[in-house]
Amino acid sequence: MGNKFRGSGCAVVIAAAMLLGGCAMGGATGKKTVQGNSALDAGEYQQAQQLFQEAVQEGEEEMLAYRGLGMAYMGLAKYEEAEMAFQAAYDCTDDKMPENRQDIQLYLATVQYRGEKYEETIATCDDILKENVKGNADAYFLRGASYLYDGLQEEAGRDFDAAVALEPEDYDLYLNIYECYRERNLSGLGGEYLQSALNIQGDDVEHYYNRGRIYYYLENYEEAQSQLIRPVEEKYEPAMYLIGRVYLAMEDYEHAQAIYQQIQSEFGGGAETFNGLALCAIESGDYDTALSCISQGLALEGTEGKQELYFNEIVAYERKLDFATAKAKAQEYVQNYPSDEAGQREWTFLSTR
Repeated sequence: MGNKFRGSGCAVVIAAAMLLGGCAMGGATGKKTVQGNSALDAGEYQQAQQLFQEAVQEGEEEMLAYRGLGMAYMGLAKYEEAEMAFQAAYDCTDDKMPENRQDIQLYLATVQYRGEKYEETIATCDDILKENVKGNADAYFLRGASYLYDGLQEEAGRDFDAAVALEPEDYDLYLNIYECYRERNLSGLGGEYLQSALNIQGDDVEHYYNRGRIYYYLENYEEAQSQLIRPVEEKYEPAMYLIGRVYLAMEDYEHAQAIYQQIQSEFGGGAETFNGLALCAIESGDYDTALSCISQGLALEGTEGKQELYFNEIVAYERKLDFATAKAKAQEYVQNYPSDEAGQREWTFLSTR
């Protein structure tokens, strides 16, 4: 058989600039620009791209239109196009617009990083940090991550420490740093940042949830489960999704299924919910139910969470011994996600059947 199914990971982002929700900059008055911002907020990046292109063509506020176009491209993972759009937006600014310039430069650095242009990312972050005497945590993080991928561990560590010093209670920052080290097979170094994050003080549901996230990444699932008791009891939605992932990691599929069904009842079904239910069905050998859940998840609007659904669709057909369909799905998957090594392995395996 090929690879094991894939669950959804915790929501770790690469710098605050990658948070596409609620990303519209104030001041837009052009009709297409306003509509484009609404499409961005709804996660409809294809529609947003079209609207911002029309805004540019029609001469609406250039800086905002190009910025929005860059964000639409970023949401579609078209990083080259996003880089050009953000550069065009930056070219529309001047020295009297320092906040706008930094905002756009952070997005520019983010897409350069996502496009694996690490030298360009470092240069853009250098520019940001030269202009900001107080420092900028996102710029330090992105530069540190780029240094790390260039093999410069000492420089990376200095920048990561500088970012943490500026935002010592930002759980996402610690998790982002860990993820960078993990991807370079340096989880031990990254784990030190996660341990530091556990020292953040707080007793509200959000702190319990975030500590649960830290323990989840440390693979201490029992402690993660313990931290999540209160927020789950209070029906804090992010915690309910996380406890579902904890149950999946613990291979407790009965409780995982129950929590995903509860999430559907309380909040409606999102892609991750359908993926979780599909995983539970796969483990119970009910592949038709798994495929039904996957189909429902793929029918939802937007793209978030769908890569896992597509991958697990391959696994379900493979487990069902329908290798012809699994092979066709795998071929389509590697075309859409060419950088995913697990997908490439699955395609290679199925190609030999």
